[in-house]
Amino acid sequence: MDLTHKSEKQKSDNAKKMMLWFGIVSLIMAFAGWTSAYIVSSSREDWLKDFDLPSAFFWSTLIIVVSSITYFLAVQATKKDKKSQAAIYLWTTLVLGIAFIILQFVGFSQLIGNGFYFTGPTSSITMSYIFLIAVVHVAHVVAGLVSLIVVIVNQIRGKYSSTEVNGLEIGATFWHFLDLLWVYLILFFYLYR
Repeated sequence: MDLTHKSEKQKSDNAKKMMLWFGIVSLIMAFAGWTSAYIVSSSREDWLKDFDLPSAFFWSTLIIVVSSITYFLAVQATKKDKKSQAAIYLWTTLVLGIAFIILQFVGFSQLIGNGFYFTGPTSSITMSYIFLIAVVHVAHVVAGLVSLIVVIVNQIRGKYSSTEVNGLEIGATFWHFLDLLWVYLILFFYLYR
């Protein structure tokens, strides 16, 4: 395949997708490192084995999975030039993303309410890892919300159609990755104690 015969737009679209995938691979490596450190640290004598994850974490999991579905539906509606339907799905995704972050902070409050702290004399290495990994994921969801807001603004400006969905697909790919990452993390925390 000769890449030199592509239009400037095709080259630009491919470059943007490639940069996204480089970023995703970097994030996978970072979270793999943190979860590996969690596993290695679990052999410590002071490792907590008897604790419950906050119920808000499980509710937030449901929320982020649903938000991934609504983002997917927004892309599909755009591909069919159903702009008002796509707008509804995008705004729903934004609301669900905000709800996810709120529920994460409710979960942190539940951990603190149970006497588990990130740092300090009453903290534990187990909870420090859980707080760290979850907070870093929340930070990336905030980045996902920023990209979603950019997508919504571009959608309002009419930049997406059945023939132009690249920006929308890039935003959706990042969002789906964040969704899958959280599902992996919640299962990891739940199953590996």
